[in-house]
Amino acid sequence: MNTILTSTKNPLIKLACRLRNRREREKEQLTLLEGYRELTRAFDFGMSMKECFYCPEMFLGKNELPLIAKLSAAGVRCSEVAPHLLEKMSYRDRPEGLMAIAKIIRHSLDDIPLKKNGLYLIAEAVEKPGNLGAILRSADAAGVDGVIVCDKRTDIYNPNVIRASTGALFSVPLAEADTTETIAWLKANKIKALAATPHTDSLYSDIDLTQPIAIIVGAEQYGLSEKWLAQAELKIKIPMLGKIDSLNVATAATILLYEAARQRGWE
Repeated sequence: MNTILTSTKNPLIKLACRLRNRREREKEQLTLLEGYRELTRAFDFGMSMKECFYCPEMFLGKNELPLIAKLSAAGVRCSEVAPHLLEKMSYRDRPEGLMAIAKIIRHSLDDIPLKKNGLYLIAEAVEKPGNLGAILRSADAAGVDGVIVCDKRTDIYNPNVIRASTGALFSVPLAEADTTETIAWLKANKIKALAATPHTDSLYSDIDLTQPIAIIVGAEQYGLSEKWLAQAELKIKIPMLGKIDSLNVATAATILLYEAARQRGWE
């Protein structure tokens, strides 16, 4: 095994700590991965890892060492680190003993597959990494054909996005685009836009979601922009039976995606 890294002055440790900052991630075009599940899914879906750090004392099970061996065989440098260093690099209150530095992949609308009666999700200006990660997780679970992060407010490679998505960031076809080009893409491919709004009489379960459709969800505080509301061919509402007048954006997305999956026969 490699020599155990123990110094905070080690260049690799310093780089990993810097990558906690969005500006550094964008500058270096690198991000942090953390946890067995996230590293496994990132590797399986072809993400290029530059470094792996591990701390056996923090492992939760017996699968970590075989993963490290697989990464090492693929040419990833794997370094054992002292517990205090992994805690310093970690985003988590209880680190799982595995972290990696990986190359960021840029995603465009060309990466979104066009399918007959495709189901797509557009997340407009979602600010909280946890919400964006949860949306990606639900999109994977519901079999979405692609997710477009539109007018982004948080970077998709924020470690908290990766964590909340449980690695779905790597499995769902993904694009980053602005509103204008996304609307043009929808129109060019004859995909209808569906917006959730309280200003309609149509319930989400009353609309045909088996046609080519893009479900649009908006920012946590303000919801969808006027531009998207104006462009949406379909408008629906989710009933609110209590005193609260809105749902968490990830919750709303999950409800709509699962209704679409139900209508499509869970294919």
